[in-house]
Amino acid sequence: MNAIPALCTPSVEIPALIGSLMKITAVRAILLSFPVPKERQHRNDYGVVVKNDNVIVVVETDVGITGIGAAHGGPEAIQATIDHEIAPALIGEDPTNIERLWEKMYSGSRLEPSLHRGYCHPSARGRSGERLCAIAGVDIALWDIWGKFLQQPVYKLLGACRTSIRAYASGGWAPGDEAEREMAGYAAKGFTAVKMRAEGRDGFSIRKSIHRIAAARRGIGPDVELMVDAHGSLDVSTAIRLARRMEEYDVAWFEEPVSPDNHDGLAEVRRATSVPMATGERESTRFPFLSLLEKRAVDIVQPDIAIAGGFTEVRRIAALSSAYGVRMAPHVWSAGVLFAASIHVAMSTPNSFIFEVSQAPNPLIYEIFEEPFDIRDGYVHAPTGPGLGFTLRGDIEERFPYIPGPNYLY
Repeated sequence: MNAIPALCTPSVEIPALIGSLMKITAVRAILLSFPVPKERQHRNDYGVVVKNDNVIVVVETDVGITGIGAAHGGPEAIQATIDHEIAPALIGEDPTNIERLWEKMYSGSRLEPSLHRGYCHPSARGRSGERLCAIAGVDIALWDIWGKFLQQPVYKLLGACRTSIRAYASGGWAPGDEAEREMAGYAAKGFTAVKMRAEGRDGFSIRKSIHRIAAARRGIGPDVELMVDAHGSLDVSTAIRLARRMEEYDVAWFEEPVSPDNHDGLAEVRRATSVPMATGERESTRFPFLSLLEKRAVDIVQPDIAIAGGFTEVRRIAALSSAYGVRMAPHVWSAGVLFAASIHVAMSTPNSFIFEVSQAPNPLIYEIFEEPFDIRDGYVHAPTGPGLGFTLRGDIEERFPYIPGPNYLY
């Protein structure tokens, strides 16, 4: 008889491997902030960024295995949702029943009718917003637990298709001709693709944007891919005019040119230009992605795992977009746990083809884990440890105490 492999947590007994004896004992949120130093603050289309926030979701079990997840959105609203709605519903549940728990968080009291009838019965508060972000955070933590329980990386449990993926440097705020040096610097790090913002620190106009895009192309040369992100800030006619002007600079995709709520408008922009359209970072669940796909509005979907619904929902989004022949590039920004979870998404979804690596000086991405991310020669490599494969540092709450208030000042 083969020996049963030891678990990573010494307090876990061997009988826990026979059936699942685990139970959830606590679900909580850790709120973190990093105030941006005055000399690094700059204005973009959101305003002047003054701080970055993180919400880390922690799920504890009675056998000593703890999972961590990430949730984007209003930190205090997410924390209240977890404390008063999600935690009471999940305590005592088996954390390995991940699909069931996702449906329980999404459907609320209508879980059993939903499962019995075979279609979703979402609760009034469960469909989007901070509730869905909280669900995403818990779901990521449950997969982390499952991976630690089985001593496997999450991407292996989801179905591995690769162990590394090409990365792109995401930044591009420099004004005017300064964009040439900024983007060239990213290429010099080994990235074969870079992304810049449509609006730099000098404000927006089509003339200014094209000036910066031309400078960026000079800096990176003809062989490095260039993407442009408008953060959903343009109207349809302006987006079309800008997209047509940027065609000569071989832009690989135009990201969120119009409001993410305007799927018809995005489809109109896509029809008017040869530049591919990318969007999805602010969409929750597979249903708005289905709308984008049906309207032929998108070439690259960009779900954010901490907004869209966690691993459980993002793999549905990946499969759905694959059926339409649409590629995926996960949205990865401002959170280390999000970065870690997104690596596993990229390693387990065949239609993912590139990975975002933020160039913002934000320690909440790169300084919260004991282990560094493996980013080499323009590629992000999969971790080898169980679960997410990363260990939170013990001092993060003291080092990055939460600061109430807005992230941007206009």
